[in-house]
Formats: sequence, C-alpha cells, structure tokens
Amino acid sequence: MRAAPGGGPEGGSSVTDVLAEFTAHRPLLFTVAYEMLGSAADAEDVVQEVWLRWSADDREDVQEPRAYLVRIATRLALNRLRTLARQRESYVGPWLPEPLETVPDVADDVALAESVSTAMLLVLETLGSTERAVFVLREVFDLPYDEIAAAVDRTPDNVRQIARRARAHVAARRPRSEVTAQERTEVLVRFQRAIAEGDLQQLLDVISPDVVLISDGGGKASAARRPILGRDKVLRFLAGVMPADMRVEPVWINGENGLVISEAGAVTAIATAVVEGGVVTALHIVRNPDKLSLPGPVRLTR
Repeated sequence: MRAAPGGGPEGGSSVTDVLAEFTAHRPLLFTVAYEMLGSAADAEDVVQEVWLRWSADDREDVQEPRAYLVRIATRLALNRLRTLARQRESYVGPWLPEPLETVPDVADDVALAESVSTAMLLVLETLGSTERAVFVLREVFDLPYDEIAAAVDRTPDNVRQIARRARAHVAARRPRSEVTAQERTEVLVRFQRAIAEGDLQQLLDVISPDVVLISDGGGKASAARRPILGRDKVLRFLAGVMPADMRVEPVWINGENGLVISEAGAVTAIATAVVEGGVVTALHIVRNPDKLSLPGPVRLTR
C-alpha cells in the first residue's frame, strides 16, 4: 500500500491518528484486561500487544474502533488467563490479585469500583475463563451480546446462557451487605488507627469475631498458607507479621480504601478489607514483593 500525502498509507490513517485512537481507548483496554487477569503487569502486557496489533493491522474495514480494540484485548487476555491459571496451580499459599493504586474518583462509579475490588476479583477467580470474560464485558462494560460473542468466539445465544450462569454464580458469592463509601471510610480509619497505635481494644471493636484473613506471600514473604478464621487468630497473625516501627498510610487500592504498610521506607504489605455491619469481616493482605510496586495511580474507565 503506497504512502499517502498525509504521511499514512493511502486511504488509511496517519501514524498520529492511529496513536490518538488507541490512546483514547487505552484506559478502557487496561481496565478490561485487569478485571480479567487480576494482574496489573499482565494487563499492561496485553495492552502493549493490542497496540502492536492495532498499529500493524489494516484498519480500512474497522467501523467501530472501540469494539475492535476491546475484542482484541479480550482474546489476548483469555489466552493469558489460561496460562496464568496453570501457573497459579503451583503458587505457594493463597493467591490474591495484584493491588492496583487507583485515582479516588473511581469510587464515584460504584459499579466499576466494586468490579475491581479485591473481594470481587476473588469471586471472578472462581469463574471459568470464558464465563469471566462474558461477565466482565456484559455486567461491567454493558457490551451488546453480539460484540461479546465476537470477542469470545461464541454465538450470541450461547453468550446469553453463559452470562446468566455467571451472574448467578457471582451473586451467590459476592459480599451481601451494601455499605456506603463513607461507612467504609469510617471503619477503615478506625482500623488504620488501631493498627498504627497497636491498640488492642480498638482492633477488637472494629474487627468481626468471625473475620477471615487471607494473606499472599507467594513463598517470598511471611504469610499464612491457608485462610485464617476468627478474630483471635487474626490478631495473633497480625502481631507476628507487623513490625513495631511500621508506617501505615491510607491509599486508594482497587477503587476502595486500602492501607499501605511500610518499614524503613520500603513497602512490605498492602491491605484491603471487606466491611459489613460497621466492622471488618474480611482482610486481604498482599506481602509478595512482586506485587507491591504501585507505580502510581491508574485511571480506570468503562
């Protein structure tokens, strides 16, 4: 194809136009990939691969760039998800999603914030790869069934059936209590203060007697090999892994309030919590150093 006077291929787009179109949809593509993979590093790899394909493809017949790019991202994420599933079978101890620092205004979109929360990503981990893709694309991004069908290589009718099954599966496992952002913040502030001050009574007041703690060390940092059940056991675990000179800072993690714990200037843990009935009912603590980079706030979109 000959070069057009404008610098791009004849009848096509300039390099600037191609880059601008991709850049406009980049946050969406990252969000799709992250929700499917639970890994910021892998989601970023998918986005880079989408760019390589987008920049090299013949785009003359592309009528809807957004749908086209999402379709590519979904297919690449599905392939990577199947590979990751095999790797996670040999993961040491419980696996938790890689924490993602998000801009605070993500919380303004309640559905998006919930969909990227640690608790919801753990629920999505219990879905099959195709079910997860269909659920994310339909329930989070509200894509039409025919677009989803093209992305996952199924018929629209088949996609509708998968979506129904996935919705029922997620509904049976997601946290049942509806909590406002303000209520979550108030509980997490109390929890942060209690941790920072080592105040046992405050911790007893803010943690449910039936709390569940899941910690992810990946075999590279101290963590429990199984979920810890019950407030007394959770408090003993926290006392054992939290250094006396630690610093606890509130940070927006996965669309909700989270805590970054550091020692001597280095991040040693990132924690998120499920809040129900005014108390913490679940704690998710990532200590695997490979998941603690937090390069900076990410803007998610749908």
